[in-house]
Amino acid sequence: MKPVVRSLSLLISTLALLPTPLALAEALPPAVQAIEARGAKVVGSFDAPGGLKGYAARYNGQGIALYLTPDGDHVVIGSLLDAAGEDLTKAPLEKLVYEPMSSEMWQRLGSSTWIADGAADAPRVIYMFSDPNCPFCNMFWKQARPWVEAGDVQLRHVMVGMLRPDSAGKSAALLAAKDPEAALNEHEAAGKASTLKPIERIAPEVNEQLEANLTLMGEMGASATPAIYYLDEQGRLQQHQGAPRPEALNGIMGPLSKR
Repeated sequence: MKPVVRSLSLLISTLALLPTPLALAEALPPAVQAIEARGAKVVGSFDAPGGLKGYAARYNGQGIALYLTPDGDHVVIGSLLDAAGEDLTKAPLEKLVYEPMSSEMWQRLGSSTWIADGAADAPRVIYMFSDPNCPFCNMFWKQARPWVEAGDVQLRHVMVGMLRPDSAGKSAALLAAKDPEAALNEHEAAGKASTLKPIERIAPEVNEQLEANLTLMGEMGASATPAIYYLDEQGRLQQHQGAPRPEALNGIMGPLSKR
């Protein structure tokens, strides 16, 4: 039985609608360049059976595999299976796309503008895109208290202003506070009774920070708060949207120290 190729017709149709950039990578075959021209970014190549040449690419934050046919004129997008049904695409995408992407995105989160909540030497760091008017952000803040107070987790609130007209002003007020961590915790502990006042005229540098955070949030595939990011046991970046259900909380937060 020959290897089976499952093509992603929907993805191909979507790629066809995307605009073509002005410059193409000269080292890539024209058929692969055509896929890059429609929004994918080739990040590496790998050997594939059956005379195919494999290319790993990123598209909308996901890994996709491109298989160049032996004639060099055609590309198939999808997963390659062998006679036993084993997916031969998973390992190359993990190595060439997801591992570097996890490292890159984790570094970008670390370089964003955030407010720390918890011990700096906590063994686990969790980032969350947070809006001061987000009730589910407040819910997750409350859920995280046992881990934060035990010194097991440091939450890093990447502040954005998107839910209400005064969200940006409130985020700016927290960032500009003398003690941002204390101001954030006071605001979250008060919940609906919070007296946090928005800044009417946000300083240009703070506004730039908030805009950069919001841009990063979109680039990481999140559209609502809280968007939670953490590294799993294999060191791969994981995302959770919204306040976690109890059964998902331990996986995100990790083990809780005995007190």
